Amino acid sequence: MGDLLKGISSFRGAVFPQHSALYRRLAREGQQPQALMISCADSRVMPETITQAGPGDLFVCRNAGNIVPPFSTLNGGVSSAIEYAILALGVSDVVVCGHSDCGAMKGLCHPEMLQPMANVAAWLRHSHAAYSIVCRAYPDDLSESDRIRAVAMENVVVQLDHLRTHPSVAAKLATSEITLHGWFFDIETGEVHVYDGAKSAFTMPQDGEPLPVAVTGRDRPHVMPQFAASLAAE
Repeated sequence: MGDLLKGISSFRGAVFPQHSALYRRLAREGQQPQALMISCADSRVMPETITQAGPGDLFVCRNAGNIVPPFSTLNGGVSSAIEYAILALGVSDVVVCGHSDCGAMKGLCHPEMLQPMANVAAWLRHSHAAYSIVCRAYPDDLSESDRIRAVAMENVVVQLDHLRTHPSVAAKLATSEITLHGWFFDIETGEVHVYDGAKSAFTMPQDGEPLPVAVTGRDRPHVMPQFAASLAAE
């Protein structure tokens, strides 16, 4: 706690004065974040640092395993954060960010580790699909580290699927007002891998090229074509 108190003192004395006008504006006008980021609570994964975002740029929701429970499952903090970010703050981009060496994914692969942590075990049921995919579709001779990495990456995709069950997300996708992104942060190298929904694979973004996206509402067909025609006429 002593280090944290020193940090607070340093922020107040050296950092805040340089950005005081920004903080005053944010306090006066409210927040208008560019995106919602759902990331792991792991202390090594800092969304604002990874993206070099400033105050007011990101609306962040962190939890063990960067999990998004399906909408029908429960009314909790993650669901509330999603709904608030989209409907109240009007964010147009949502990022689910997983990472390497994830303790939650290790627990998923080794349930015996979770015996004293009943709540964690129950929470991780929302990631069981990722573990099943790796068990069934990946080679049996994967190393331990590669298996955990594969589960963590598949987990990002699973959580994106869960995200689409939320009414606020589904409605915005239907009107092309929101885009979903899947990221994977490599702690050791600092690289961010981006999920390309068109290729169903993680890729490395290239400078000067469009950022691959996981899910976009563009070109989404309406169930009843006459509605699409009437909207196009407008």
